[in-house]
Amino acid sequence: MSKRSGKLRLREGAAGYAFMSPAIVVLGCFLLLPILYAVFLSFHKVNLLGEVSYKFSGTANFERMADDTRLWIALRNTCKYALIVVPSQTLLALVLASILNMKLKFRNFFRVAYYLPTVTSSAVLVLIFMWIYNSNGLLNYLLDLVGLPTYNWLGDPNVALTGIMVMNIWSTAPLFMVIYLAALQDIPESQYEAAEIDGAGAWKKFWRITVPQLKPVTFYVVVMGIIGTFQLFDQSYIFSAGSGGPNNATLTMVLLIYQYAFKNLDMGYASALAFLLAVVIMLITVVQRLLFREEKLN
Repeated sequence: MSKRSGKLRLREGAAGYAFMSPAIVVLGCFLLLPILYAVFLSFHKVNLLGEVSYKFSGTANFERMADDTRLWIALRNTCKYALIVVPSQTLLALVLASILNMKLKFRNFFRVAYYLPTVTSSAVLVLIFMWIYNSNGLLNYLLDLVGLPTYNWLGDPNVALTGIMVMNIWSTAPLFMVIYLAALQDIPESQYEAAEIDGAGAWKKFWRITVPQLKPVTFYVVVMGIIGTFQLFDQSYIFSAGSGGPNNATLTMVLLIYQYAFKNLDMGYASALAFLLAVVIMLITVVQRLLFREEKLN
């Protein structure tokens, strides 16, 4: 009986892997192999012009990072961007979801209207905001209309990155708003009714019931926000025409990797930087997992 059950289990396992094999092959070719190849490149000096060659350089690409000034500028910009954008878009998404979860008039219209920035192309959004921030754009026109001084929003290193932050908070928060909205509708109404009977007000119900119930969703939103902000590329590239300017103010990690890989053709060092970025994201995710871990029941 045990032999027959063992053969049956083996046959079922083989059938399962056979059904999974197309997905395994696709993921292996387009996910696992590129990762392994990037790790391989990070330990080599690669020549892509003429005859392709790989010269083993050991840890030279990683040692080079310590003296790369632009790397630390890009890492600082990326961390600053993530520290401001992720909490802002998470809080805004939660507030919008809480408002749209109420029994408001025309709430379906507002749900659709708030979600529209998410379905708009990122490149189109950047061009719209560049027009708004332009010296002759909408923002300066409105400031001039009310008698306030105009400003060079795109040319000042102190505010260039802030302009990208505002755009991303506005365009990304609606996506997380939908996730929060779905989670809010799963919270039993009986919990709020019981709290109301005990004399809890709106703020206490929100802080004691809503926020704890949304803890797993908040973890997901924050993790996806961190990953998204650390992968910032297209907005920074279009804003600065690929330079990361003005004065490296909009230079991010992914834009720096792009510059080394496709402008300088230094694939080995670019792969090492990509490996560093992956390690940073994984470490931040682990820390978040520890902060958001659920209490274990005895």
